Amino acid sequence: MTLLELDEVKVHFPVRRGILFDRTVGHVYAVDGVSLSVSAGQTYGLVGESGCGKTTLGRAVLRLNEITSGRVVFDGTDLAALPAEEMRRARRRLQMVFQDPLGSLNPRQNIESVLAEGMAAHGLGADRAERRAKILEILDRVGLPAGSLSRYPHEFSGGQRQRIGIARALVLEPDLVICDEPVSALDVSIQAQVLNLLEELQDSLGLTYLVIAHDLAVVRHISDVIGVMYLGSLVEEAPSDALYSDPRHPYTRALMSAVPVPDPEVEDTRERILLRGDLPSPAGPPAGCRFHTRCPWRQPERCATERPELTDVGGGHRVACHYAAEIAEGTLRPNRELAPPILHQPGTLTGFEAEAAEAAAEPGAAAGPEAGPGGPPDGGPGQGPQPLIP
Repeated sequence: MTLLELDEVKVHFPVRRGILFDRTVGHVYAVDGVSLSVSAGQTYGLVGESGCGKTTLGRAVLRLNEITSGRVVFDGTDLAALPAEEMRRARRRLQMVFQDPLGSLNPRQNIESVLAEGMAAHGLGADRAERRAKILEILDRVGLPAGSLSRYPHEFSGGQRQRIGIARALVLEPDLVICDEPVSALDVSIQAQVLNLLEELQDSLGLTYLVIAHDLAVVRHISDVIGVMYLGSLVEEAPSDALYSDPRHPYTRALMSAVPVPDPEVEDTRERILLRGDLPSPAGPPAGCRFHTRCPWRQPERCATERPELTDVGGGHRVACHYAAEIAEGTLRPNRELAPPILHQPGTLTGFEAEAAEAAAEPGAAAGPEAGPGGPPDGGPGQGPQPLIP
């Protein structure tokens, strides 16, 4: 059963100028036409580089950022159309765990006050004693002692504060929890503890997660389905294993090439793709495919003018690329003038170097000039393309 469905959601922030006459001179297209669905009991991971609109999209689901257009359907109800008071009541079933656990907690409130505030606002618990009993139950679930109730946020470690943030969401008995970078500010050992806790809570309470992160290893560990965002758009979506084993979008391929591999033999021979340039400004996104300004496979006559739609390629795998099939089959090669450098280890040939080697090995291929006195030795500089050493 689909619990959350986003249909062409857009979040555009106006850019205003002027002192006496305030006027809109443009927009920041933070989220621009994202459609996805999350099934009940599922974990949906949303990844992408900083500034791509992941957090804005998560906040838009709860209407912490108002959407410009589109539909956010939660359990059959369009949240975007709800009046403010009805939306406030609906938020009991949708909760968020924020990226900065310390910044999201009121330093003047002790933990009991922090956790009881939401319960009182939504009318949960007949009295203080009943609310306190519920809070103690949730604290036990997240691994915090009962003595934590009288303490303040600054008295806890980062991992403990994140557990408090999770507890604050759980006391309201939500159906959907949006986790915005839940472990990015934590040490690696603490990250594993928090991720395991989230999985245990999902199994015991039947929770549904929308996990926002930029760490691909974290997302793979916890997610059933992963969506990849770039410059406000969803460019690829697939089951977790399928996305990692067979990425189809050029941007996803570049992301996956940056994931460290523990096996040194595999790591030494793996192709790494570097993307040239920076993420374009969301205030002036490129026309056509949003990724075409950095894509090594782009075809100017189409990619720069026509925006690709998310297309199902089978098995729940969707990709927004005009040439995803050709790239996967190898019939479309990177443009020599547009492709970024590909870093790899000494002794391996990939990309254009492999093409050059194949051409040189063909019968009748012209032999290169021999090195004369004082010239470069055989295989040295000047004798054709050389591997790039990272």
